[in-house]
Amino acid sequence: MSQTVVLKVAMPCEGCVGAVKRVLGKMQGVESFDVDLKEQKVTVKGNVEPEAVLQTVSKTGKKTSFWGAEAEASEEAKA
Repeated sequence: MSQTVVLKVAMPCEGCVGAVKRVLGKMQGVESFDVDLKEQKVTVKGNVEPEAVLQTVSKTGKKTSFWGAEAEASEEAKA
């Protein structure tokens, strides 16, 4: 099942963007992704698990969390 995962990633420079793009490019199930340096936002589309995307991007050493994590955490608590 295809879904969209949006992450907030601390990327101070273009080199960081490159690192994130590299790991996402190798990740299975990823159909497309967009890395926005200005917004510090990474959007990934594909047959992927949100947690797996978070773990993969975290491997770059960047501080990574789900975009709007507070709202998502409360949604998960209800589920």
